Amino acid sequence: MPVRSVLVTGGNRGIGLAIVERFVAQGHRVAALSRAGEAPEGALGIVCDVSEADQVDAAFKVAEAAHGPVDVLVANAGITKDTLILRMSEADWAAVLDVNLTGSFRVAKRAARSMIRGRFGRIIFTGSVVGLYGSAGQVNYSASKAALVGVARSLTRELGGRGVTANVVAPGFIETDMTAGLPDDLIAKYHASIPAGRLGQVGEVAAAVAFLASDEAGYISGAVIPVDGGLGMGH
Repeated sequence: MPVRSVLVTGGNRGIGLAIVERFVAQGHRVAALSRAGEAPEGALGIVCDVSEADQVDAAFKVAEAAHGPVDVLVANAGITKDTLILRMSEADWAAVLDVNLTGSFRVAKRAARSMIRGRFGRIIFTGSVVGLYGSAGQVNYSASKAALVGVARSLTRELGGRGVTANVVAPGFIETDMTAGLPDDLIAKYHASIPAGRLGQVGEVAAAVAFLASDEAGYISGAVIPVDGGLGMGH
């Protein structure tokens, strides 16, 4: 695979960090965007809050100056503000939708410019098993992740003739710093509900993303690729 210019949002920890590290290991030029601006060795860290359109444009300009036009975009930045709907405030709803959905729209729109000109592009959204499976207490988060499927499929119809693909990777319960702090009985409950009988690893999500970014995946677009141990099958 040729060396590509890759941009990953939310690339400083968890799944995003694993994705950045995978692309760096493959020899690509990688920019990792996050509010903190941190990045692993070999990647360019850029401060960016995807809820701010001006910051998105500025971050892309920095990445383009260093690595050239973005060939591969991984829209991974996301937040949660979980609570039952009767307790969910308008602010909780709006904040999650603005980062997870509108933030993804902002970076995809910005990346599409050069992808159309170059007649090559890979747009990959980090969704979630709960986007289609559902999850109590996550109406805002589930809505934001479900909507990414519609975004990817609409982009596929708009940009598919220009060599640009758009897909969603939908992780299930993945072992991260956040899940490490959960009670043992809750982890056991998760294990019991997942056909694979375990939590996923961040590297397994990164591997799916890397495949979708590859030349070999050029005929895959508008797809939802689950990385969930079978939890959400059929949804």
